[in-house]
Amino acid sequence: MAMMALLLGNADGEFCLRQEFLPDLARLGISDVALLRDSDTVGIVLEGWLFDPARSGSAAAAAVGARARARSLHPVMHMAVSTATYEGGRDVRDVPHART
Repeated sequence: MAMMALLLGNADGEFCLRQEFLPDLARLGISDVALLRDSDTVGIVLEGWLFDPARSGSAAAAAVGARARARSLHPVMHMAVSTATYEGGRDVRDVPHART
């Protein structure tokens, strides 16, 4: 799944992702949006199987109202983490050197 994050600094006040932007995001292949914030910054994470940030990242930024004031971040690594079993099928608790 493709992903892109937009960071908007100096985000005083409220940021609203308006409902009328959603069809534009869907046309760009975006199926999931997360909105994050702290006291200074708003982060918008855009994801989608059909989303191509290299081709339509600028259009996605415009669609959420971020345009020129946003920094775009593109993933450099994505990893799934599992605690199910240790290499070789053994539970990590059964491996002597893995105990702390």
